[in-house]
Amino acid sequence: MGDEHEVLTYEAFGTAARELAGQVAADGFEPDLILSIARGGLFLGGALGYALDVKNLFVMNVEFYTGVDQRLDLPVVLPPTLDVVDLTGARVLVADDVADTGKTLELVRDFCAGHVTEVRTAVVYEKPHSVVHCDYVWRRTDRWIDFPWSSEPPVVRRRAGSTGA
Repeated sequence: MGDEHEVLTYEAFGTAARELAGQVAADGFEPDLILSIARGGLFLGGALGYALDVKNLFVMNVEFYTGVDQRLDLPVVLPPTLDVVDLTGARVLVADDVADTGKTLELVRDFCAGHVTEVRTAVVYEKPHSVVHCDYVWRRTDRWIDFPWSSEPPVVRRRAGSTGA
């Protein structure tokens, strides 16, 4: 991978989201809902929701990365889990910030399979070794990506297992 990073600014993210929405619209795909993969996909899901005039936004919490280029063996769905009855029969657009290994997108896509009419994927970045080849991609890169929402450390560090509730 090397030390080179791809740096995404908030301004470039705005451009990416609009261009991805343009790809979806040009393709004729009209999602009934957008399913964002938290946390990074929340930003794209919201932006696509506005750009595509889709008000039904859902979130699936999946943990895979634990640090810079550090990940669990397999992605894990975190509570609260999505009820598939909310997805049944829908045309779903899954949104995430990056398809790195693709395993998170694969998990979510497989979760939807058999319940939805159709599922497609949209990401800001896709890496060449991803096991999922996304339907809508803004950029392809093999570099580590510095996203504007995660490039700075948290303002506070929570203890493991702390939910803030």
